[in-house]
Amino acid sequence: MAISGLTKALKDIMRMDEGINGDAQYIGQITWLLFLKAFDYKEQEWEILEENYKPVMPTMYQWRNWAANDEGITGDELLKFIEHMFDDIKSLETYDDKTKRKWLLKTTINDVINYMKSGTLLRQVINKLNKELDFASMPDFHLFNDIYETMLKDLQSAGKSGEFYTPRPVTKFIVEMVDPKINEKVLDPACGTGGFLTSVIDRYTLNTQEDYRLLQSNIKGIEKKPYPHILCVTNLLLHNIDVPNIINDNTLRTPVADYSDNDLVDIIVTNPPFGGAEEDAVTSSVPNDLRSKETADLFMVHIMYLLKENGRCGIVLPDGFLFGGNVKTSIKKKLLEECNLHTIIRLPNDVFAPYTNINTNLLFFEKGKKTENIWYYRLEMPEGYKHFSKTRPMLDIHFDPVRAWWNNREISDVSQLISIDEIKANNYNLDFCGFPHEEEEILNPYDFINNYMTERKEISANIDNLLQEIQTIMKKDI
Repeated sequence: MAISGLTKALKDIMRMDEGINGDAQYIGQITWLLFLKAFDYKEQEWEILEENYKPVMPTMYQWRNWAANDEGITGDELLKFIEHMFDDIKSLETYDDKTKRKWLLKTTINDVINYMKSGTLLRQVINKLNKELDFASMPDFHLFNDIYETMLKDLQSAGKSGEFYTPRPVTKFIVEMVDPKINEKVLDPACGTGGFLTSVIDRYTLNTQEDYRLLQSNIKGIEKKPYPHILCVTNLLLHNIDVPNIINDNTLRTPVADYSDNDLVDIIVTNPPFGGAEEDAVTSSVPNDLRSKETADLFMVHIMYLLKENGRCGIVLPDGFLFGGNVKTSIKKKLLEECNLHTIIRLPNDVFAPYTNINTNLLFFEKGKKTENIWYYRLEMPEGYKHFSKTRPMLDIHFDPVRAWWNNREISDVSQLISIDEIKANNYNLDFCGFPHEEEEILNPYDFINNYMTERKEISANIDNLLQEIQTIMKKDI
């Protein structure tokens, strides 16, 4: 079954439960079930690979022992069992937890709630997950991005708070161009379900035990919303990260002055929320001249402080950052003076549909060198496409033109090189991507009415001609 069909089937079951009141609870219910199922899958793997393995999850609460059997406990018995399971997991002792796996299990479940009131319906949900999701036979664990994307589309608020699912071709391309190495520390400060981080992991080939150790220690994400946080932990568990370092917090709450050397990273790849606004307590985390209520602006400031010297970043940002003034001008000035913003890629429209139709750009920069020139590349809509949609989404091959250009850069109809002097003369407006701004012509009332009457006559004449043709055909048939 397709992911969209699975999430619809699960929602149809949960809709009948009086405890599920709205999309947020529906998402919350699915996330903790997916986590427990994936955690048991990993435990079975650890049991095979590690000598003298001691279970992290108490045996009676392992998914295989209470959930995997379609004829297992149900009704009120199941509800009581889950209540006790949550209590026992939250009470796990972690003082001797050298692997930190108990800590991971305990902290992930700590704020989880079972919203469902019917144990019978809950059993149906569990059975559906067991039937449709077999991690052992699943070649592509990116399904968590797909599941969350599908759930996001069901939320009426999706997009209003700047929460956009990043299409996999975008995450893959950014990671490919930034080119992280396994010995470099990688961060996504607004990681969602982990799309960028799993794209990083997918690039690595683990040849030695040291490679595996570096993988465990060098991948980090921060996500403030609880449900994508749990899905991200689950996602990384299935991508060979034994104890995902995914923090449930808001990156923007930490004052940039408090960052230490231990917080700094080599690589940042991210699509921060844009269009959302932050409260005053959050905006005060950056210097006064760089304060903005716009979420994306604040992330840009934090990223500049979080990168090590020579650290690299690939980020998705809306058009508003490129041409915006006031505080945005101050942020861009700091960026260009402290980092080499070497490339800006303008994406085609509708890449983030249905959440937003805002034009978006990919910015690539390196900290520690001043910007002297910026290359711009306009990635055009593929031939045969008018726009991207759910049935015709953006594909990885659609980035091939810019891949071919990346290491052999030349000025063309879709690319240009702009000097820092031109940017300064333009008051740090970075909007040189080559798309003309659409301007609406406002006519005076008399011209508007005359145009309307002319177009109306043309349309009426066309309709009369079509009706005449239809009548002629009908007479011939008679």
